[in-house]
Amino acid sequence: MNRERRKRVALFVPSLRGGGAERIMLNLAGEFAERGLNVDLILAKAEGPYLAEKHPSVRLIDLKARRVLFSLPGLVRYLRRERPVALLSALDHANLVALWARSLARVPVRVVVSVHNTVSQATARDRNKRSRWILRGMGLFYPRAEAVVAVSEGVAKDLVNVVRLSREKIRVIYNPVVTQALFVKADEPFDHPWFAPGAPPVILGVGRLTEQKDFPTLIRAFALVRKKHPARLMILGEGEERSKLETLVQELGLEKDVALPGFVNNPFKYMKRAGVFVLSSKWEGFGNVLVEAMALGTPVVSTDCPSGPAEILENGRWGRLVPVGDVYALAEAIIETLDEEHHPDVANRAKDFAVELAVEKYINVLGV
Repeated sequence: MNRERRKRVALFVPSLRGGGAERIMLNLAGEFAERGLNVDLILAKAEGPYLAEKHPSVRLIDLKARRVLFSLPGLVRYLRRERPVALLSALDHANLVALWARSLARVPVRVVVSVHNTVSQATARDRNKRSRWILRGMGLFYPRAEAVVAVSEGVAKDLVNVVRLSREKIRVIYNPVVTQALFVKADEPFDHPWFAPGAPPVILGVGRLTEQKDFPTLIRAFALVRKKHPARLMILGEGEERSKLETLVQELGLEKDVALPGFVNNPFKYMKRAGVFVLSSKWEGFGNVLVEAMALGTPVVSTDCPSGPAEILENGRWGRLVPVGDVYALAEAIIETLDEEHHPDVANRAKDFAVELAVEKYINVLGV
């Protein structure tokens, strides 16, 4: 029995609705299982398109909570019943619940929380009191974690400056983005007229349609690109800014050359065939989609936002970096990238973000 408990590791996340942090936790759960660990993937509510991608050896625990906070009693019961050796959580509200649950359960479980966004940027733009309470909770509870994983050096520095965490408490582990499944999905059959041979190159963006991703800047930049270069723009994702983006597309007369098809389960087959991938965000924690596109050999352009892209691209070595919100600089970088005959070997750089490398570091910090 003790041997069984030493091997069990739990991962806690609100749901599998389709965000970058959720995919990373799913990747980690599958890789832990491949290493022979007993893995429980605990969800506040079992919902979202990534559910179908769960590794068959990973046990799903559905706490059936309407909100993450309401999952606290169920998580406490789980910890008392299963007593995993370690609990890894992601996303700040889930991190706080994980640490609170450990205190209430009073069991010897090692809790590691992971931060996937630049806290100062995310909270500064959130207009409700919830973010302020979360920020205060981070300052109170995060020091009680065995470790805090930051997904980039920029996120780590932000945690020190904003949350006042000790730098010794923080471990920087780049996201385990590149998996074998990514390449398998990229090679799935794909029949879309925009990606047919001889068609104009497609400029691709992927992400939730939110303020953070700043797709209005990408659309305006594309309007400038199209004046000098035949091209099309496709943005994969769903979110509250859809109507705003659709209105902008109409105002700029781009209806025939801009597509917003919504969330897709497999963005990788689009990434592999794109002429250039663009990350236009105002802020990030890391920039998973940037690495995914690079792994598939697609040239990339990114804003130099806090945090992640400059670290991924090594300050422009692997792709052009432009100031946040600069329409003209973004358009120029896209045109230059499309016109380039020889691109950096971005696929080789993406190997530095392979799941195998990150998993070793997570296993070490979790103590399993």
